[in-house]
Order: sequence, then structure tokens, then C-alpha cells
Amino acid sequence: MANGLDLHDFDMAAFSEVVATCTGDVFMVTAEGDKLNLKSKLCQLIGLTTLIQGGTVAEAKIICTNPEDESKLFRFNLFGEK
Repeated sequence: MANGLDLHDFDMAAFSEVVATCTGDVFMVTAEGDKLNLKSKLCQLIGLTTLIQGGTVAEAKIICTNPEDESKLFRFNLFGEK
């Protein structure tokens, strides 16, 4: 697994669309150290509802099993590209 990346102030709906296009697993690591597989809609609901502030996610640590997915999410965080 890659080292991961920190995402800041992102739109959850747009983020979910990007995660759906990822080929490998995408994990969100909580402050408590739990890893939630964001390819699972249930995990998205459970894990991200606690982080959402006003329709955006304030901050999240993301780890991808596929380096190309990590690059895709990095571009999303930087430029808002889908």
C-alpha cells in the first residue's frame, strides 16, 4: 500500500464519484486508526458522516492499494477534477 494522502475540504458527492472509478481499494483512515474501505457504500456512510461539515469533508487520510488511484485522488484534491 502507498503512504497515502491527506485530502482537505472536498465535496463528498464528487469524491464518491471519483472513488467509484478507482480500480483498487480506497481506504479512509480515521483519527482512531480504523481503516474504512470507501469502495463500500456502507463504509462511506458510516465513516464519512462523522467528518462532514456543511456538505464538505474537512480532512481525511486516504490510502489506495493502486498508485494510479492515489494519483487520481491527488488530482481531485488539488484541482477538483473527476
